[in-house]
Amino acid sequence: MTGGRRKNTNFRKIYTFSCGKKSSFKDDHSQIGGPGFSRVVFCNEPESPEAQIRTYSANYVSTTKYNLATFIPKSLFEQFRRVANMYFLLVGCLAFTPLAPYTAVSAIIPLIVVIGASMVKEAIEDWRRREQDIEVNNRKVKVHTSNGIFDNIEWKKLRVGDIVKVEKDDFFPADLLLLSSSYEDAICYVETMNLDGETNLKLKQALDVTSNLHDESTFQDFKALVKCEDPNANLYTFVGSMDFEEQQYPLTPQQLLLRDSKLRNTDYIYGAVIFTGHDTKVLQNATDPPSKRSKIEKRMDRIIYLMFGVMVLIATVGSIFFGIATKKDLHGDRMKRWYLRPNHTTVFFDPQRAPLAAILHFLTALMLYNYLIPISLYVSIEVVKVMQSTFINQDVNMYYEETDKPARARTSNLNEELGQVDTILSDKTGTLTCNSMEFIKCSVAGKAYGRGVTEVEKAIARRKGSPLVQEIESEDLAEHHSDPKPSVKGFNFKDERIMDGNWVKGPHSDVIQTFFRVMAICHTAIPEVDGKTGNISYEAESPDEASFVVAAREIGFEFYQRTQTSISLHELDPKSGMIVERSYQLLNILEFNSTRKRMSVIVRNQEGQLLLLSKGADSVMFERLAENGREFENETRDHLNEYADAGLRTLVLAYRELNEKEYKEFEKEFDEAKNSVSADRDEKIDEVAEKIEKDLILLGATAVEDKLQNGVPECIDKLAQAGIKLWVLTGDKMETAINIGFACSLLRQGMRQIVINLETPEIIALEKEGKKTDIAKASKASVIHQLSEGKSQITSSSGDAFALIIDGKSLSFALEDDVKNMFLDLAISCASVICCRSSPKQKALVTRLVKTGTGKTTLAIGDGANDVGMLQEADIGIGISGVEGMQAVMSSDIAIAQFRFLERLLLVHGHWCYRRIASMVCYFFYKNITFGLTIFMFEAYASFSGQSAYNDWYLSLYNVFFTSAPVLALGIFDQDVSARFCLKFPLLYQEGIQNVLFSWRRILSWMFNGVISSIIIFFFCTTAFQHQAFREGGQVVEMEILGATLYSCVVWVVNCQMALSVSYFTLIQHIFVWGGIALWYLFLLAYGALSPNLSSTAYMVFIEGCAPAPSYWFLTLLVVICSLTPYFSYSAIQMRFFPMYHEMIQWIRKEGQADDPEYCRMVRQRSLRTTTVGVSARLDAKTRNVKRKVHNTKQSPEQVIELGRV
Repeated sequence: MTGGRRKNTNFRKIYTFSCGKKSSFKDDHSQIGGPGFSRVVFCNEPESPEAQIRTYSANYVSTTKYNLATFIPKSLFEQFRRVANMYFLLVGCLAFTPLAPYTAVSAIIPLIVVIGASMVKEAIEDWRRREQDIEVNNRKVKVHTSNGIFDNIEWKKLRVGDIVKVEKDDFFPADLLLLSSSYEDAICYVETMNLDGETNLKLKQALDVTSNLHDESTFQDFKALVKCEDPNANLYTFVGSMDFEEQQYPLTPQQLLLRDSKLRNTDYIYGAVIFTGHDTKVLQNATDPPSKRSKIEKRMDRIIYLMFGVMVLIATVGSIFFGIATKKDLHGDRMKRWYLRPNHTTVFFDPQRAPLAAILHFLTALMLYNYLIPISLYVSIEVVKVMQSTFINQDVNMYYEETDKPARARTSNLNEELGQVDTILSDKTGTLTCNSMEFIKCSVAGKAYGRGVTEVEKAIARRKGSPLVQEIESEDLAEHHSDPKPSVKGFNFKDERIMDGNWVKGPHSDVIQTFFRVMAICHTAIPEVDGKTGNISYEAESPDEASFVVAAREIGFEFYQRTQTSISLHELDPKSGMIVERSYQLLNILEFNSTRKRMSVIVRNQEGQLLLLSKGADSVMFERLAENGREFENETRDHLNEYADAGLRTLVLAYRELNEKEYKEFEKEFDEAKNSVSADRDEKIDEVAEKIEKDLILLGATAVEDKLQNGVPECIDKLAQAGIKLWVLTGDKMETAINIGFACSLLRQGMRQIVINLETPEIIALEKEGKKTDIAKASKASVIHQLSEGKSQITSSSGDAFALIIDGKSLSFALEDDVKNMFLDLAISCASVICCRSSPKQKALVTRLVKTGTGKTTLAIGDGANDVGMLQEADIGIGISGVEGMQAVMSSDIAIAQFRFLERLLLVHGHWCYRRIASMVCYFFYKNITFGLTIFMFEAYASFSGQSAYNDWYLSLYNVFFTSAPVLALGIFDQDVSARFCLKFPLLYQEGIQNVLFSWRRILSWMFNGVISSIIIFFFCTTAFQHQAFREGGQVVEMEILGATLYSCVVWVVNCQMALSVSYFTLIQHIFVWGGIALWYLFLLAYGALSPNLSSTAYMVFIEGCAPAPSYWFLTLLVVICSLTPYFSYSAIQMRFFPMYHEMIQWIRKEGQADDPEYCRMVRQRSLRTTTVGVSARLDAKTRNVKRKVHNTKQSPEQVIELGRV
């Protein structure tokens, strides 16, 4: 045996476990062997003939989009589902026919470059995903090979039936059947945060018959046959049986250990592999990685459809005119267009076959006018997105030093979507919180203790500009120097009135003593003593419970030992001032559940007193107080409200003394209920507990901070100011979710809560009867009624902010087809939405509902495997690369280390990427319309003869070289405002939510600008050269010179237009804009110097034709000025009289008013969405309440002044 057995408490004596007991096969177990329950596992015999014939899934897991066989077809499909690429493929094929107005090589090479570059990018991104898969699949686990020997093998090699040994703090490599553990009675602690988001540890227990398999050698002859349900997505059920030593035993979820959950506080476990790979429950909840496309890209397709329609229209018009002109070309011996030789021509210009010539001309025109559609648009955007992703990856402001993890964009397809997010759907545990509870305040005997300040309070102080934060930091620094005592995990309580035994000197010391005794005794934690240091640590089922026992220890009530029948403490004796040992006989534990919302223990102290010690939610505790136990009720309620407003989780502590007769009656009834084997066993236990948990005496309340990740309240506040809505989808209990809602300012005091659950007396009664059909019908009717009531409340309210809170059972009915629209309508009317007890499937369904129902961009963020479906369903999936597994990161589009980085990711990078891509696409269509329409107008000028104004390589290189670099610089480097101003004015983000930079109005206005520019260029050039001598010898311009002049003007105009559009000039942009123009002239020199066989119409056209002519240079200058004047005038008028958000902020920066609070407030009031959540909303609500009280109450001046201080 490699590790020693842990002798500890027999948990069956403390709890009311039913697992591990032999019972009859009823209900679900009767289905084993039938449809859906056909899986058979030969434990420890994976190579047996019976096991070999069953082809179960391997344990290899893949999250990639492609493999070696599918990469070429799937990636080609991805490229050619873009309509532009499909069109250019068709044009490339036609270029090999006589219809083509240019050579085939010049048409096909740009398409190959574009498609090839995009496929290479896809391959690189998918290879990164594959590397992460390799890391997970190659993790090692100990597996029984033969003769009691366990060897380390990779996860991917596991087979169904293998026996594995998993050690402390390791993840389970597959779904395992628990056989035994390091504890005597085969229990183990499991953390399921990756599955359901909960950090509290779950207790699992093996069957009695396998609990003695605690040595590796005992598995040499172990054989068992497991029959169970087929692979399914339900995390909370498992039905099966195990045949062992000629006996059959039922299996329940208590024996199933799920992949991606983690073994905690247990040295090791042995388990049999039941489900592997994609058959495991966590991966059954996942879906294949979808191919996501941004909304801008989808709209680009529609723009291309529009341009294709325009192109077909002008080709049709041109072909009709061409057909008419061709028919009239030959009248007897008279030839109208003699230069086309209509009497000796092919079918293309044959007057006798004019209709056919028109049809063929139509095909030629489609190829000629394809320059209206930018072939390099997609590949340019791909390049830009890759560079934008690099900037995201290298942003030091999103680097988390503690874990050495930067932000990482795993795909670049969705960069611009980051600037258009309307709704964020967030997990809670590990995403908003850092899985750390700290005892920070308490109220005892009506007096508040604890000087700690929560993250929420700090955020409010910063928003007010209060010196509180600086004072706290100064105090913390002073304390650190004066008292270098190391911090204690779970304890952040500071109050000299309580600490160091000073509570003995204060008022109500007897109440304080009882209060901390309750904290030290009323729990289910187990102490562990470090043999070397003597330090005590605690294994608790929840972080709250651990923080209570740690706090009690630090204050002088150290819980150090638990047996089956007693709890022992080291206490400070108030009389002697010495630490004494006190033992309490543990009689009963009344466990916590979501219905009772409380926990109690019954103990007997050394004086023989019977005590009931209880803790629970204030909603159930205050109503159980005795008349003489309410002395501190009002003060405690006030403190609870203060704690809730500070974002703290609270519990009320109370006790009562029992008499012997009362306890004996309770014990008899409790034992009967506990030993009941009926379906309503739990309800009977609760009814008995209800009878004794009454007439309590109030002691006080605890306040624990569910430690948020740094900066979460401030981040949520900024996102709310940006107009982004936040939904929290969590597997936690409703109370936990509500507390974290207050902590991160999604909820606040005064916000009206619409709570939807199924805890009505009618449904509880039906559940006791067990009529599933009636329960479902009544539950659905109840959910519909509650949704209607909630909508009515919102409709009848006058500006109040609402929060919708719904549990998992209710959510399953709310997501049904005939109810989901009602649920969505209510949810989007609320300021905050919290879905509790949500399964991974429900998270994905809610995300899909929001995405499809609103039509807006959704972003999902989570850190666990239970969030994978949600991340893949959302438009953008953000994975938190924390310390707990990589499943969410591997399925995400972008990975960040902390939730707070979402602020910069969206408000800075998201805004920049959206603006850059939107401007880039608009500019692309502008420059191609400017260029393409000159081709069309020359066609009209040449009686639609199919003659291009430009050389073949002018056409091919226009998008690739001469105008591509400036647009790349725009997409990569341009900034309308700096990162500091993006964060200072979050309302700037609303440009993306409203899509103002890529609306049809803006797109069409850029197209119209292109039409104006092309008209000016063409008619200025043709008019200027039509009747004028061009050379010294008096020669007029030829087609080659006209083409070169037109092209020069187009290159100058579109590049100068880019210079006007850029908001943030860098050296690179200067090089790219003016370098594009210089490159045109260098190309003209080099290409024109080649032999006429190669350069054709470009031979010496610049050196001998254009350059020596002053009119060429003067005309170019005139055309550029005239073409840019309309855009310049429009922009100047708009910025002066109708500025957009970013233009207003540019004015603020230019005029030096960025730090003027009144001016900035005036700008923020332009926001289209009122901020209803976050620290700012919390502060604004307080301010409004004070103003309302001052306005509505007629008071003396002194009272008004006092009220203003609140």
